[in-house]
Amino acid sequence: MDPVLKIFIYATAVAVILQMFILLGLAISVRKTSAKLTKLTEEVHGRAMPILSAAEGILADSRGKLDTVMTNLVAVTGTLKTQMDRVDATVNDVVDRARLQVIRADDIVTRTLDRVEQTGELVEHTVVSPVRQITGIMQGLSVGISSFLGKSRNRRRPNQRVTQDEELFI
Repeated sequence: MDPVLKIFIYATAVAVILQMFILLGLAISVRKTSAKLTKLTEEVHGRAMPILSAAEGILADSRGKLDTVMTNLVAVTGTLKTQMDRVDATVNDVVDRARLQVIRADDIVTRTLDRVEQTGELVEHTVVSPVRQITGIMQGLSVGISSFLGKSRNRRRPNQRVTQDEELFI
């Protein structure tokens, strides 16, 4: 046989034996890990079961109470919605009424201001205009009488300091 072939056969045999030891080590490691995992699972199961049993009992006891709470919550929500609808309608009614009152007040103020303006114009037309006319007539008569009697309008006495315009104003 060829020596190279013998070397490959021996190398293959050594590799197969090495693989066997590796697989044997893996199998032993998996068994140990499986045993530890089983032990840990039993421990967790032992601790969790009482807690789960207690939680199941609490849920069983609370189921009726939770149903009552949910029923009450639905009723309260319905009542609250009804009350909010009423409040909304009332607020809208109050706002509409307030708007009407503001419109009415605006109309009243506008009419009052128009009447005050008309009254002012009427007073000016009926009272002030005739008074001006009468004042003008009186000044004309005064000047005419003064001219007729020979008094000069521009002559003043030394102690007379008030002008005729001021006299008319007073």
